[in-house]
Amino acid sequence: MTVAVDAGVRRIEAAFDAARAEGRAAFVPYLTAGFPDPDGFLRAAEALLEHGDLLEVGLPFSDPLGDGPTVQRASERALANGVGARETLALVARLRERTDKPLVVMSYYNPIYCYPGGEAAFVRDLAAAGGDGMILPDLPPDEGEGLIAAAREADLGTVFLAAPTSTDERLSLVVGACRGFVYAVSVTGVTGMRESLPPEVADLVARTRAAGARNVAVGFGVASADTARTVARLADGVVVGSAVIRAVEEGRDLGAFARELRAGCER
Repeated sequence: MTVAVDAGVRRIEAAFDAARAEGRAAFVPYLTAGFPDPDGFLRAAEALLEHGDLLEVGLPFSDPLGDGPTVQRASERALANGVGARETLALVARLRERTDKPLVVMSYYNPIYCYPGGEAAFVRDLAAAGGDGMILPDLPPDEGEGLIAAAREADLGTVFLAAPTSTDERLSLVVGACRGFVYAVSVTGVTGMRESLPPEVADLVARTRAAGARNVAVGFGVASADTARTVARLADGVVVGSAVIRAVEEGRDLGAFARELRAGCER
């Protein structure tokens, strides 16, 4: 296929705008790079992107503090397959050849800090691979000025997390540092599948928008079309991670599951 030239923040924002124009929330599936193996990752990613609006690509890390056991298992398996930061970017480049949808890498800060050449080199190589942005779950935005500046120069999105415990002052800081969208965490815990989401989600999304965010995606806990539907009524995007990893582990029809989740994003 022919890949669009448009990239970075513009491609992320365009995906949210297109979903909004269709009267739904954007569907944002997550998949760990190199899981279940490099080729299997590419096949699964393509199946997800048939119905997903953008893909969150997890960079495998040995100490993923914000992830529950399902995503941790995927990360451990990917690391055992020899997939680290460089290999993740190589997989992004291979996936970019197959899709024009946004590809956003979720990485803890340690692999970026330890990347050969540091932050600037990571940003440069991510942009060269065709990535559109970074989700940074453990980097406080007020300690990430250098990485944010490098991403701005490369026109890459920077996505930081907002939590139910975030004060209004903190939300303003987070929103100001984000480009593309803000990632609202539904619970004060780790990733994982949940049957329902707490009522605080609605308030968090409303406060994040009041702080100036145009695109707010909610993750941590969305496991089915029903929970996706709950989030879609409140937010601009629905992130599904652990449930996708579990579906891959169980050998389920990933395309059918993605289609089901996408239907749950309808309003």
